[in-house]
Amino acid sequence: MAIETNQIVSIEYEVRDGDKVVDSNVGGAPLVFMFGKGQIIPGLENGITNMAIGEKGDVLVKAEDAYGAYNADAKQEVPKDQFAGIDLEEGMTLYGQGEDGGTVQVTVKEIGEENVIIDFNHPLAGKDLMFTVTINNIRDASAEEAMTGIPAENQKDDDCCGTGGGSGCGCH
Repeated sequence: MAIETNQIVSIEYEVRDGDKVVDSNVGGAPLVFMFGKGQIIPGLENGITNMAIGEKGDVLVKAEDAYGAYNADAKQEVPKDQFAGIDLEEGMTLYGQGEDGGTVQVTVKEIGEENVIIDFNHPLAGKDLMFTVTINNIRDASAEEAMTGIPAENQKDDDCCGTGGGSGCGCH
């Protein structure tokens, strides 16, 4: 039976670029998301549609269904003094604030005497990725989850008393 839109899915995964593991949650907390809401890359979501709880499989995700094609024009030369206090290294990832107020991730490509070239492409842009995925759980969303689009497992608990939050919570 296919996974349906708005169901809550929990997966364990390892993702490889060629022979190199570039991300994994194996042995850690599962990735929990609402299916059909664009919360994970489209190629992976499409690739697990017909998997069942407990099933493990490999899903090849082409670049266009992962992080998109590499855009050679998505580089910018920035004055080095804008990175004051940062020990720059080629290949490092930096985070900043975009014009829209959102978080922007860039990779340092080249460090010159006066300027730094940064790349706005996702580090995995232009790459076909192989995911090894295990479906841990599939369940129907609660009414609140369906309304918010956020699985209960991913919701922040504002009532810290239920979390064992300690002395800073005001709980006794």
